[in-house]
Amino acid sequence: MSKGRLEAFSDGVIAIIITIMVLELKVPRSADLPALLNMGPSFMNYILSFVFIGIYWSNHHHLFQAVQKVNGPILWANLHLLFWLSLVPLVNAWAGQNGFASLPIALYGVVLLFAAIAYYILVRALLAHHGENSTLAKAIGDDFKGKLSLVLYAVAIPVAFFEAWVSFGIYVLVAIIWVVPDRRIEKALGER
Repeated sequence: MSKGRLEAFSDGVIAIIITIMVLELKVPRSADLPALLNMGPSFMNYILSFVFIGIYWSNHHHLFQAVQKVNGPILWANLHLLFWLSLVPLVNAWAGQNGFASLPIALYGVVLLFAAIAYYILVRALLAHHGENSTLAKAIGDDFKGKLSLVLYAVAIPVAFFEAWVSFGIYVLVAIIWVVPDRRIEKALGER
């Protein structure tokens, strides 16, 4: 099957996710600095969530530039990823509106962990369909960043129950790891 519909659908869902997140930000009730500062946790969490959604969108785009076709398992793996990403606005709002309380920050990490697992499954489905000699397989390599992210999320979740800000810092670290441009797929596509 052609990959075009999957890409268009995914782009639409991701655009809706970002829109829902920004709509969850509440306008301060007064025009003074303390009212604006009270938005701090919500706004910080929004920024992090926006960056994560942006990272997934960018990596998803690159992933599908390296493949020509999709099949049923790839469609379902992609829906699995979109399911977990669609929960980001919920946990984003809950964590931000509760001043980084332990349970919301832990659940935020659970959603990030399962989104990362879903992305890993999507990559494996694409590799299975395109073969180990494909451009994608050469570009992905051992996927150190993906595996490291899973470990960091798994560490951050229980840490949230002792120190939520440390967990938030770990989530920021994962975002920084992924914001640094990963040129593997672009490089592999350039060699074709």
